[in-house]
Amino acid sequence: MRQLTITIPDDFYDTFINFLKYIPNVSIDENLEDEIPLWQQEMVLERIKNANLEDYISWEESKNKMSKKWLK
Repeated sequence: MRQLTITIPDDFYDTFINFLKYIPNVSIDENLEDEIPLWQQEMVLERIKNANLEDYISWEESKNKMSKKWLK
């Protein structure tokens, strides 16, 4: 037997899974705990699209700000 990982569009998922169920000796393991909801993916993409370059800071600067705020 072989194992593979695939990525498919959300709107095709049910059709694809139903197709696989008819193949003998196929097991389907859904790992839903690592799945990022579509609404959250869309929100992040929208924020990236609307972000300005001056809004970004380096990791070091961010780490320093957090340390100052939380490690007083």
